[in-house]
Amino acid sequence: MDANVTEVDNDWTFLKGMDPWWGTTILLVPCAVVLAAGLLHVYSLVSGLLSKSCVRNKVLLVSDALSALGKECASIFHKGGARLILCGKSWEKLQELSDDLLNASDPSVTFPPKLVLLDFGDTESLPEMDKLLMDNNYFGPVTLAKGVLPSMMSRRTGHLLVVNSIQGKLAVPFRTSYAASKHAVQAFFDCLRSEVEESGVSVSTINVTFISSHAFGKQKDGATKSIWSYLYTKKPLGVSPREAASEVAKTLTNKRKEVLMAPSLPKVALYTRSFFPNFFFAVMAAGVKDATNTKM
Repeated sequence: MDANVTEVDNDWTFLKGMDPWWGTTILLVPCAVVLAAGLLHVYSLVSGLLSKSCVRNKVLLVSDALSALGKECASIFHKGGARLILCGKSWEKLQELSDDLLNASDPSVTFPPKLVLLDFGDTESLPEMDKLLMDNNYFGPVTLAKGVLPSMMSRRTGHLLVVNSIQGKLAVPFRTSYAASKHAVQAFFDCLRSEVEESGVSVSTINVTFISSHAFGKQKDGATKSIWSYLYTKKPLGVSPREAASEVAKTLTNKRKEVLMAPSLPKVALYTRSFFPNFFFAVMAAGVKDATNTKM
């Protein structure tokens, strides 16, 4: 009994001997964490509401409306009351998408989308894959931007938003032509951003690893991974169409100039490429050698 009393007395003596500043800190840290979590939750809700309200009665052109990301963006913007122009390679699929959007919303509040059929020509007759990649990944967005830019500049308002690959900033082995086309479109809109800022036009780029409906699926059994494959594989590092569409809506609201949607590893690789290029290239070369040995 006396021993227990002594232990309690010792603990109380220790607490009384503590610096009052430490005691206050211990009490404030949990409160600060709870408060920060609450503020983040409120901010997320407000951002979601603003993302929908900012597009009401605005004209939005979705260049690839038939892709998974295009459909998600079309759904979000249509519910927000935007006037949509949907572009795609199949007229029948565009009509189906338009009907689905109208059936899922209130016709008295939303506007029926306008449909545009895109024709990139006979791709089989193209002599080189490089040209096909540049036509779609670079000349396509650039031509579209130049088409709508004069109207935006004359009205001194508008927002160009480009969803680009992280390979527009980080080149990965065995993706030479693809990475080159993504670097080209990244450079174009980076230059354009400064050129049109005084005209009231905003330019934003969102760089993602991959957009995949199976972004969080598991890799098949027995599949081997090289060092650099962790920067490229779709499975663990991809983002879902819903996540990407949500980020597009937020960027239209906050007008951030650049957004990087990627896990920690690709971000570290990107910074390593910028500050330690020799080390980065050595790792990439080791990954290529490892992949070559695996195939052999």
